[in-house]
Amino acid sequence: MKFCMVTTFFGAHSFGGDAAYVDRLARALCHGGHEVHVFHCADAFNAVRGRHPLRPYTPPPGLHVHRLESGFGALSPLATQVTGRPYFKAEALRAALDAVDTDVVHFHNISLIGGPGVLHMGRHAVRIMTAHEHWLICPMHLLWKFGRRACDSDACLRCVLAGRRPPQAWRYTGAIDRGLRQLDALVFPSRHALEEHRRRGIGAPLVYLPYFLPDDWSGGIENEEPEPTERPYLAAAGRLVRMKGFQRLIPLMRYLPEVDLRIAGTGPYESKLRALAKGLTNVRFEGLLDGPGLARLFHGARAVVVPSLFPETFGYVVLEAFAVRTPVVVHEGGGALAETGVRSGGGLGYQTDAELLLALRRIVHDVDLRERLADRGLVKRAGEWSEAAHLDRYFGLIRSIRDGRGTPPPHRSPAYSDQAVTLG
Repeated sequence: MKFCMVTTFFGAHSFGGDAAYVDRLARALCHGGHEVHVFHCADAFNAVRGRHPLRPYTPPPGLHVHRLESGFGALSPLATQVTGRPYFKAEALRAALDAVDTDVVHFHNISLIGGPGVLHMGRHAVRIMTAHEHWLICPMHLLWKFGRRACDSDACLRCVLAGRRPPQAWRYTGAIDRGLRQLDALVFPSRHALEEHRRRGIGAPLVYLPYFLPDDWSGGIENEEPEPTERPYLAAAGRLVRMKGFQRLIPLMRYLPEVDLRIAGTGPYESKLRALAKGLTNVRFEGLLDGPGLARLFHGARAVVVPSLFPETFGYVVLEAFAVRTPVVVHEGGGALAETGVRSGGGLGYQTDAELLLALRRIVHDVDLRERLADRGLVKRAGEWSEAAHLDRYFGLIRSIRDGRGTPPPHRSPAYSDQAVTLG
């Protein structure tokens, strides 16, 4: 089968998150013998990257990466932001997505590569979209109001202006609804994100399909003893921005002098976080780590702390911790984190700073508790959140769409089962 993936950020020109999922899915499809094309907007990354470094990236055999880069620079994503249409990227995208040999068009983060206008492309293919963020219902993507708190009421225009983003008049024209009507399915990585979109009136076939990690992501280190360290430590990771909540975690380390906190990542809030940690000798910044480096960091930790303040749609860091048999401590106000990090059985939740400190003390010093949580998390990662389970449901979704149209089902590798997801 021929797959076309459309996303704003990818590969070297990305910040992680949704780009990590696109890469992992693309690699899994290529490994199964499929032809995969990924279209992304380098102009958009260059326009918003700040000091964020390019990531080392080598595509696997069978993956064709199409870096869309115009002579207009930042004007290209700006035009899409303001109009909700691909504009300078339209010709290249239409030629690929509307090709008769394209079997599946999978849209991801389309905010700066095409907006809702790109959803009208791919007319011969199965068309699905994964909502990695809240862009469909929030012009700031994150339901993070005025850059200070979780969104609790509609004040979109004032929020956009406060965030210094160009207003998006097209959001009031029905463009999103018209675009979503072109989709065969709108996919969410958590039930929390699905229900939030349903509650806010998103009308499309809504499908729950959680993230996964490649089978070899951890290199098997979850079966080994962690490398000994001089002091026990907690780990945290993510883009260093305010809504990730690291500023709530760092000050608490003065009350845990026997434990280190090691934070992986980089971002625009890094200088303020470093200033906050000044004088705390048990707080360390690890910088931007690759997959193996992150797996080693998480594997040796007593727990991975996820203090996000905004509503996450999944929280990939939870899955990465579970993959190396490490429990998590998550903020239950962080959207899907209560679902993925607590109700999964692999971690502890908290709401207040006092509850966070108590949870950290418990998970650092209670070996039996830590072992129970770690075992449950690993079971979850090896089951519902595994690569095989994801691909089974992914291909089941595609087949159910094609069968519903009365067209022949796609050719599939015998490695994939016939289990399908339920729409609705």
